Amino acid sequence: MRTIKTEDIILNVKEMCMEANYELSSDIKEKIISAKDKETSEIGKKILSQLDENMKIAKEEKIPICQDTGMAVVFVTMGQDVHIEGMGLTDAINEGIRQGYTEGFLRKSVVNCPIERINTKDNTPGIIHYDIVPGDSFIITLAPKGFGSENMSKIVMLKPADGIEGIKKVVIDAVREAGPNACPPVVVGVGIGGTFEKCALLSKKALTRNTDTHNEIPYIKDLEIELLEKINKLNIGPGGLGGYTTALAVNIETYPTHIAGMPVAVNMCCHVNRHISRSL
Repeated sequence: MRTIKTEDIILNVKEMCMEANYELSSDIKEKIISAKDKETSEIGKKILSQLDENMKIAKEEKIPICQDTGMAVVFVTMGQDVHIEGMGLTDAINEGIRQGYTEGFLRKSVVNCPIERINTKDNTPGIIHYDIVPGDSFIITLAPKGFGSENMSKIVMLKPADGIEGIKKVVIDAVREAGPNACPPVVVGVGIGGTFEKCALLSKKALTRNTDTHNEIPYIKDLEIELLEKINKLNIGPGGLGGYTTALAVNIETYPTHIAGMPVAVNMCCHVNRHISRSL
């Protein structure tokens, strides 16, 4: 049995909130930089150059890459042989978020009730997902999610007969309908299978996967590549002003489902695809 103190969890979550909002992961940075060479539109090239400059300023000056510093989404993978010492684990994670967003001068965007809409003033509570696994590992992935792209999310309960062509249509239509509203270039997270809520979770988690990798299932990998090519022919382009670079990547995750259904969820993230992981 391994013991992890909640004070360590609080400190790490606090630091992760700030780091994720100040600097993008290396794969996203490289994709934005390399996209300038492929971009066909002059205004698109200019926008990508501005995004590159914005990233550098944010990193050097320790300021948010985007003014929407998001709602903190946290994925916890916890070994069943881990003992948490101190306060409740959920409380500790939320305390880390509170400290990170307060001390990091990050925008507080969470309201206490979707109807009353009174700001909680510390960006809590976060959205926390737990996955209990064998062993004594403890991994936290934090992904601040802005709502310009979040509002463009889509779930469709397809029939099995709709097949792979139906899946393609859902994804492409979602990107087309989002247009400039998701702040392209985007990363497209897709969840296929499971149930209504499971496919949504898959699509969210897909956004945290390194965009230099593909799904391990060969035909899903092929689908990721095909969808990225088709999305980049929509001429939405950087900032929605036309061009080739509408998406930087399409990440798909799947899960077994019922014989009578084929749920599909699309969760897009703008170019500020923030996520960071730490193993405690």
